[in-house]
Formats: sequence, C-alpha cells, structure tokens
Amino acid sequence: MKLISWNIDSLNAALTSDSARAQLSQAVLATLQAEHADVIAIQETKLSAKGPTKKHIEILEELFPDYQHTWRSSVEPARKGYAGTMFLYRKELTPTVTFPDIGAPSTMDAEGRIITLEFDQFFVTQVYTPNAGDGLRRLEDRQIWDQKYADYLAGLDKKKPVLATGDYNVAHHEIDLAHPSSNRRSPGFTDEERAGFTNLLAKGFTDTFRHLHGDIPNQYTWWAQRSKTSKINNSGWRIDYWLTSSRLADKVIKSDMIDSGARQDHTPIVMEIEL
Repeated sequence: MKLISWNIDSLNAALTSDSARAQLSQAVLATLQAEHADVIAIQETKLSAKGPTKKHIEILEELFPDYQHTWRSSVEPARKGYAGTMFLYRKELTPTVTFPDIGAPSTMDAEGRIITLEFDQFFVTQVYTPNAGDGLRRLEDRQIWDQKYADYLAGLDKKKPVLATGDYNVAHHEIDLAHPSSNRRSPGFTDEERAGFTNLLAKGFTDTFRHLHGDIPNQYTWWAQRSKTSKINNSGWRIDYWLTSSRLADKVIKSDMIDSGARQDHTPIVMEIEL
C-alpha cells in the first residue's frame, strides 16, 4: 500500500481560490494525483460543519476520480471552520469508517480531529493534534489530549495493527527542528509535548521515518509562513508523521516527505508498506 498524509491548511482555498498561495497548493494536489496512492489523509480542512460543498465535491472528483471521500468537520460548541480532517481512498477499498471521540478536554472532540478506517487486517487512522497555542494557553489540555489519544491508539492496536498519521504538532527530538535551543518553550517543542509523544511510541508504535533513515539531520515537514525565508533556509520542523504498530515496522519500505516546491507550511508525507 501507498499512503499519503498532508495538512492542507484550508481545503476550500486549495480547491476554489486563485491566489498565489492557492496556486502553490494546487500544484501540490497535482503532485499527489501523480502518486496514485491507495489512501490520502488530509488535515486542517477548515470546512463548515456541513462539510464539503457541492463545488468542492465536483472538484475533488475531477482531481481524484477513482477515490471515495469521508470527512469530519468542527461542530458547535467548537469554532466554526476550524481544524477538520478528510480521507480519500480508492473506490475498490471498503473500510469501515469511524469518527472517534476520545474523551478529550474542552471542545477538542468537537473539532473534527480524528477519522479511522478499519480494514480486515489493520486500521488506518489520522489525527490533527491540537496546538498548544500562543502563550501555551492550551498546553494543559494538550497534555490530556496526548494521553487520551495514546490510549485510543493502544486500544486499536490490541485489535489489529495500526497505521497512524497526521499533523502531531510536536517535534520529538532536537534533530527534528532547525533551532531547538531558541524554541524550548515554543508550542510543539515543550518538554511536556515531547514527553507525550515519547509516551505514545512507548505504547508499541514506531516513527517510520526515523526507523528507515536513522538520525539524518535537516529533514522537516513544516516551515513557518510568517518567515519569508524559512523554506529557502530550510529552517523547519518535522511535526508530521507516519507511525505504525511496532510489529509492522519492518514491513515499511518507504517513509519520506513529498516535495511541495516553494509552498511553505506543511509538505505531504508518504509511506509505502508491504501488508
């Protein structure tokens, strides 16, 4: 199987806008078309509670005619047009789709952050992990989320192996961001968030990129939009992951970033696995 994950930062903008940034996003979508993946996970769709519009669906079907889609949006009492996730998967695949709540604090369970596909022999699940926020105002809730999510994945893993992906909003180790010393208390690199990710892996999961590539430096999945030179200078963070149940790790044959050209923000990540 080939599986791709991408935080798109607004599906609507990528599909319907003609701004310079949208054109960069559309170029990435064209790259994904050419990959012919079995499953594509998309985070931060920012769609309304009603999900994709008729226009969105028409464009998606034009771009990806051989795929079904399923989505989950932020609903009240959570913010409108916030977070959200979507799966595209080949029409010949017939997974059971679930939209789990994990008992997260605040409005996190209402923000459309997790979708799970259950196949006969394994699960594929994606997550858009809540950001700790400016001033770390959501860090306490984020720590609870991390524990609840780890417990959720471990529960799946007891039933059958798991392929888990998404924007985890954490750079696990110093090698996973360009400037660790100046980001000690930045959202995504606090000791608390890093410990949460360590705890997740300790429950029986493997970071497939590091499993295949070891400690190679300067490998990132996100570059800040606020800095015009972040991508040119490769001043990035690796915060998007493909994880597998550790018993599947040696079946992974590829785990890499997909080049998104000049577009800053997230780049897609791809995993190939022999199942």
